[in-house]
Amino acid sequence: MYDYFLFLDDVRIPEDVYNYTFNSIYIKNKWVEVINFDEFVKCIELNGVPHTISFDHDLGFEHYEEQKEYDQYTEKTGYHCAKWLINHCIDYDLILPSTILIHSANPVGRDNIKSLFDTYNKHFNNDSSK
Repeated sequence: MYDYFLFLDDVRIPEDVYNYTFNSIYIKNKWVEVINFDEFVKCIELNGVPHTISFDHDLGFEHYEEQKEYDQYTEKTGYHCAKWLINHCIDYDLILPSTILIHSANPVGRDNIKSLFDTYNKHFNNDSSK
């Protein structure tokens, strides 16, 4: 695991998230910002698994228009990023980030991302998801 903070969001910056969560992690740390699935994957492949990741769910305008099934989106979501991360860590015997945050305003998307990490933690008896 590497000592950097990764922020996934296509619209907001970490300071924006601080303004509604009041979680000082968003203003006390320098974040590497990525806006889509491809940038997310590339960042982790180049830099390793970060210390902390903060996830948005809806990435791209398609996700703001209407709710669809995950396999119907052409643009991948934060859920796809989380799923890729978990599989990447399993495949390469890596440890998930110490801190997982989900700052998405989409309650269903937020719950789906959280569910992925909860399932992983339950299966591997780990408690890194927050």
